[in-house]
Amino acid sequence: MYFDFFGLKEAPFRITPNTEYWHAGGQRGDMLAALLYAIGQGEGIIKVVGEVGSGKTMLCRKLVAQLPETVDSVYLGNPTLGPDDMLAAILADLGEAPVEGRQARLAQLDAVLLARHRAGRRVVVFVEEAQGIALDNLEFLRLLTNLETATDKLLQIVLFGQPELDELLADPRIRQLKDRITLNLGLPPLDEREVGDYLRARLNVAGYRGPDLFTPALVAHMARLSGGLSRRINVLADKTLLAAYAGQTHTLTSAHLDAAAGDAEVTGAARPASRRTIPRAAWLGIGMGLAAVLAVASYLAWKDLAPVRPPAPPPQARPAPAPQTVASRPTPAAELELRVRQTGAWLADAPTTTYVIQVATAKEAGQAAVLLEDLDQTLPPPVRVFYGLSRGSPAWMFVTGEFPDRAAALAALQSLPAADAEEPFLRTVGRMRTVVLPTGQP
Repeated sequence: MYFDFFGLKEAPFRITPNTEYWHAGGQRGDMLAALLYAIGQGEGIIKVVGEVGSGKTMLCRKLVAQLPETVDSVYLGNPTLGPDDMLAAILADLGEAPVEGRQARLAQLDAVLLARHRAGRRVVVFVEEAQGIALDNLEFLRLLTNLETATDKLLQIVLFGQPELDELLADPRIRQLKDRITLNLGLPPLDEREVGDYLRARLNVAGYRGPDLFTPALVAHMARLSGGLSRRINVLADKTLLAAYAGQTHTLTSAHLDAAAGDAEVTGAARPASRRTIPRAAWLGIGMGLAAVLAVASYLAWKDLAPVRPPAPPPQARPAPAPQTVASRPTPAAELELRVRQTGAWLADAPTTTYVIQVATAKEAGQAAVLLEDLDQTLPPPVRVFYGLSRGSPAWMFVTGEFPDRAAALAALQSLPAADAEEPFLRTVGRMRTVVLPTGQP
């Protein structure tokens, strides 16, 4: 797409955490060093808290990549796992076939950890989305840290979560877990200078060797719109480059960034209500052909970004109205509303034990409508949408598939395409019914 135009070898602003694009700014390098030191000590529970999109997963992956050869890592990315499934997941990550029964699995894990301790190895469990774990399950994780020899702990736990994790840990019922936390880290948003460094660093990794594409004024504007969150920065920067490419200019402007923010529905975007938005397909680059590029270029011309806008044709030369089949296509918002109704009807009749795979969430209706279009193109049908409580907050939730049992659902989960932002997990119809809300009514 725009790679050759800007002299890039690949996309510099993908939201998938790729450690090749690790950037140590914004205190991330210091935090990585602190985490490595704490893991080296082998004591206590470690906690890392940051806002959505602040770079927790990137930090986690970089940390795992930097661990000493004598440390084995286990990754738990599904906050809905119960104790039995946690044990099974840990054992599986360690290359063991889990036995049946919780007590048997605990004994199996203890034996595995002791064997690795005797071989001079240690095990660290990395837990993501920890704010979504039930209190009883958090307490079970704490109990796992009781596995020890006379001198050493056999298992260490690192919790990564959103700020709600701190609220969860304030509950007196799990005060023993909180007391065992030996390192607390908070990922701060990037400031204006750090945003500029971040943009330059990622462009450099992607092969860019020219003058700064993002001027100081544009960086300041980017910092305000993104709130200093790396995921937002990536989305805005990618769409800004695409807008400039569509206008065939190497000079990025605030108008490009504002259009990008409007398309991404980032709060604070300076987009007048009377102006059209650039076609979403052009921003996303899905199936982008010549027609899409011309559509974006026409939009930019209308925004005075292109040098000339052709005069409107005389009335008699105007093209005929678009075919009714095109005009009658539902808008993304209407399609979202329709899909929610269809899901509600299905949810009322489906067996309680039916499994589905939850693949994504969206907090805003506009974001949900855009996401639905994406998922329809990338996932096997049916893709269903329901509105309910997700980790205590109202959101649109997207699920796919319909499976009679957990084994079938797990098999399908393994075949799903890799997710950019969220880790898919299983849930049942019975559980979905307990969190459904009337659409738009938190």
